[in-house]
Amino acid sequence: MSTLSARNRRKTPAERAAEIALAARQIALTEGLAAVTVRAVAARVGVAPALVAHYRPSMNVLVASTFGAIVAAEIDEVATELSACRTSVHALAALIDTLLGPERSTVTAIWLDAWSLGRRNPVLAAEVGRQMDAWQEFLVALLEEGAIRGEFVVDAPPALAWQLLGIIDGLTAHATVRYGDAGRQRPLVRTIVEHELGLPEGSLAP
Repeated sequence: MSTLSARNRRKTPAERAAEIALAARQIALTEGLAAVTVRAVAARVGVAPALVAHYRPSMNVLVASTFGAIVAAEIDEVATELSACRTSVHALAALIDTLLGPERSTVTAIWLDAWSLGRRNPVLAAEVGRQMDAWQEFLVALLEEGAIRGEFVVDAPPALAWQLLGIIDGLTAHATVRYGDAGRQRPLVRTIVEHELGLPEGSLAP
């Protein structure tokens, strides 16, 4: 028995499950969600495919949980970034900048994969819906906080949140497959949000 095999056998079920989940996330971020397969995960971990199948008998579930973990981590990261902003207006400006920035392109590609693969993976489709709702709730909270502070007026935060997400998702998707730089569209998004919130022109500029 090899040293590697002995070491693998000593891992607890919780450790092995965490190892498999981490490997799946790494594969998704570097190669895309479609690349998350039993064989790929097994090769990344260094175990037999049967062991991965034992811990994750449904690849649909593994792909969905992998997507959910990646997006949840992004929301947490953005929330931490915006927590340093003194006002909701500044937070909105920072949000537009970061979501349309090149540093988010990897997660944007994950979203594109999920929207496509979700047509045939109902578990993934459900997780996509949950994460879209999570992003919308995040934006609603940001808009409502700004309204409470008196920084701007917003009649329907939920609707505006969906509108903003739709615009950003569309622009970043275009950038991924054709246009190359969603950041060029930041002025357009700023203008739209300023108009919707009754803010003076340039309020969301850097």
